[in-house]
Amino acid sequence: MNIYLYILVMAGVTYLIRMLPLTLIRGKIRNRFVKSFLFYVPYACLMAMTFPAVFHASDHVIAAVAGVVVAILLALKGKGLMTVAVAASVTVFLVSLVCGIQA
Repeated sequence: MNIYLYILVMAGVTYLIRMLPLTLIRGKIRNRFVKSFLFYVPYACLMAMTFPAVFHASDHVIAAVAGVVVAILLALKGKGLMTVAVAASVTVFLVSLVCGIQA
């Protein structure tokens, strides 16, 4: 019976977190600092969730770092998400092969 209570509480909290800003803030946000802060929140959350996992996805930290460097360089050059992801994955694979041969 406790599991249903936990699920109900989690659903309520999740709903409140999403519903309260929509009901309490009805006007347009005019403060530049708040607008810029809210603009970068999704990117910061995504980065906080995925960046640590990148370094644990490979057996070799060197391969993970190489993949991150390639991804950052391609992203700064304006390449698309698919190009960046495939290039970083191929880089991690190739560097893992090289590190595996040396080990």
